[in-house]
Amino acid sequence: MEELTSEQRSELYRLLLVLQDELKASLQKASSSRQIVDLDQPIGRLSRMDALQQQAMAKANSAGLEKRLQLVDSALRAFDSGIYGECRRCEEPIDHQRLKVHPETPFCLDCQKQIEGGR
Repeated sequence: MEELTSEQRSELYRLLLVLQDELKASLQKASSSRQIVDLDQPIGRLSRMDALQQQAMAKANSAGLEKRLQLVDSALRAFDSGIYGECRRCEEPIDHQRLKVHPETPFCLDCQKQIEGGR
């Protein structure tokens, strides 16, 4: 794998900043969906179950957004420390095309496959 060029690093840095803004906006928007369901509200049992299910799905979605935002924040810190684009496991460069798709990824494709295979 080749090291990232300065143009590629700039492109990926901009992608991370845009992704960070999008994730923060999505989390802000999702916060209204995570409101507590009022069990004393005079609605039918099925409507209450539907509301509880929607609330659970919104919480799960928010958890995924928060995890991805943490990865983006970590990738931005890696930029500051000069290690962005380096696999955290094998320390080899991560392919530019992989980073364009998932700029927040901390692992090269081979290591990611090994990690997922070990679950």
